[in-house]
Amino acid sequence: SCSTVLKTLHFITRPLSQEEGNFSLAYIITIHKELEMFVRLLRAIYMPQNIYCIHIDEKSPRDYKTAVQNIVNCFENIFISSKREHVVYAGFSRLQADINCMRDLVNSKVQWNYVINLCGQDYPLKTNKEIIQYIKSKWNGKNITPGIVQPLHMKHRTEVSYREYVHSGVPYVYPAKIRKAQPPHNLTIYFGSAYYILTKDFVEFILSDARAKALLEWSRDTYSPDEHYWVTLNRLPG
Repeated sequence: SCSTVLKTLHFITRPLSQEEGNFSLAYIITIHKELEMFVRLLRAIYMPQNIYCIHIDEKSPRDYKTAVQNIVNCFENIFISSKREHVVYAGFSRLQADINCMRDLVNSKVQWNYVINLCGQDYPLKTNKEIIQYIKSKWNGKNITPGIVQPLHMKHRTEVSYREYVHSGVPYVYPAKIRKAQPPHNLTIYFGSAYYILTKDFVEFILSDARAKALLEWSRDTYSPDEHYWVTLNRLPG
């Protein structure tokens, strides 16, 4: 029962400071296994003023999905992504999962300030308050998505087309013998982390700007597109 979940796991039920209560964070958590680890992560980052979008891999076992749904049902500010992907490691589906959650988050009633993406095997090293103070210290109004111009040894990821395959029931991506067209809008491709802290304004830009949409479409057959998509858009002037 929900009362048992809240009581035995000691979820925090009120903001621990005025500063935290006035600065809501959004989280995107992509999961596919290890329910206990997910619950530990959720408990560690949970605050009632925040909002959480959980993307469950569509190919996860049914009992796993049901268990996650039962936990999520206990909280008004946690929800399952309205559109779920069959996630393939290094495939476009991993990027699409984040995009799906972003669409849900911008349509939510919670006025969040930044979004942070995590996977089910992450765990925080800082408290909610420390994360907020770090963001405010030098990143206020800016995105944390570091990267560099795509290195030569990474060029293959975006120069040839990649396809998803399945071998012995295991999905994976592999290069096809097709050379890709140049990036749209003459964009310079940058390369960085798939993980980020992004402003709400930037997320709304990603979901609406013609260049962002064109880059998303162009990235469908690239290798691990979440490692170039966010950082490339963040380098656009303005």
